[in-house]
Amino acid sequence: MAEGAVGRGLPRNWVFLLLGAAVVPGALLVLVGRSLEEPAVQAWRTVCLAVTVQALPFLLLGTALSGAINAFVPASVFQRLLPKRPALAVPVAGMAGVVLPGCECASVPVANSLIGRGVTPAAAFAFLLSAPAVNPVVLTATAVAFPGKPGMVLARLLASLVTAAVMGWLWLWRGREEWLRPVVRHTGHRAGADRWTEFRRGFQHDFLHAGGFLVVGAMAAATFNVAVPRSVLDTFAGSVWLSVLFLAALAILLAVCSEADAFVAASLSGFSPVARLTFMVVGPMVDLKLIALQAGTFGRAFAVRFSSATVVVAVVCSAVIGGVLL
Repeated sequence: MAEGAVGRGLPRNWVFLLLGAAVVPGALLVLVGRSLEEPAVQAWRTVCLAVTVQALPFLLLGTALSGAINAFVPASVFQRLLPKRPALAVPVAGMAGVVLPGCECASVPVANSLIGRGVTPAAAFAFLLSAPAVNPVVLTATAVAFPGKPGMVLARLLASLVTAAVMGWLWLWRGREEWLRPVVRHTGHRAGADRWTEFRRGFQHDFLHAGGFLVVGAMAAATFNVAVPRSVLDTFAGSVWLSVLFLAALAILLAVCSEADAFVAASLSGFSPVARLTFMVVGPMVDLKLIALQAGTFGRAFAVRFSSATVVVAVVCSAVIGGVLL
């Protein structure tokens, strides 16, 4: 059996390597864990797990939807639904984000699949930004978190849609193909292939690939949560503009799922309504785990430029629309 395994390309001592892979990590976790029972370490572990567990179901939803689009939906469908002109396809794709009940983790693999199915990248990116911010689940959560304040819900909807559209148009104007390096993935919907096999392979690839970057982003968010004391928040709350910029940065670092960020924003009662709106607009579009997911899916050159521009546009839209409605 071992000789046959070696003949198929496995290492000679593959049995021992398999046993080591199964036993050694667990033994290290037990030994190291006993020496890391400090409260700060426990808090870090709790936050990291919370961010990962909170986002994982929506990542599962997004990769399943991505696999379904990849395997079952012909490219001609998107060509019929979206306007021919890319400039008009951008706002239409942004509005389409209203129908997907998922968070930012779900939107990245879906946007990647849309580009693979022939959708112009500008429209796919508008969908990527709008879907986690304007879907019914998020808007309902915002209404519950801010009872009696429909203006906050409307402001979040408008600021998010405008930001998504502006970023789509900005990509049409200044975007370059060399910045975009999508990962090589199972293409799906090939003539004569079994659709369910195509779905399974595409789903497996996207989920395992994006899941690794999700964990990296969750670890970074947990580190910030533990390292920054509460007193720092109170220092920035007194200044109107500093509070807006601070909550924008906080949204990026905390990496709270869009279905829960309204409740976090509502708890920051010391900050102005415009600052809390900025927190809810920036967070679903740019955070640590989303930057990691974008870098793993489209390449680092894209993630750095696109995320930086999105933060600027989102802050400006939040300040302008929030200043009028709130």
